[in-house]
Amino acid sequence: MQSDFKIFQSIYDLILWFEPVIQKFPKSEKYVLGAEIRQSLINALVNITVSNKTKSKLEYLNIADQELEKLRIFIRLAKDLKMLDFKKYEFAEREINEIGKMLGKLIINNKI
Repeated sequence: MQSDFKIFQSIYDLILWFEPVIQKFPKSEKYVLGAEIRQSLINALVNITVSNKTKSKLEYLNIADQELEKLRIFIRLAKDLKMLDFKKYEFAEREINEIGKMLGKLIINNKI
């Protein structure tokens, strides 16, 4: 449960960090790529939350993991399209990797 909260808090903090970043995207991408980034983060957060309240915990943890993979693609695309500078990209990747490690441990523990 403690590790679930750490993942929840890390994703929540990343959402708060990303929001002003997305607001600086060009208008056309703010509502397309920015919305995809936001939605993947929210979906990951929701699935972590739901996993704590259901018997099929592993299913929701796997969905959260899929959302992190989509998020990695979206932020790489944002970097390559010059909407996200390299420093912000590095920070976001590092945070996503840390969340991924925590999530991976949870997934492994729930397979046992």
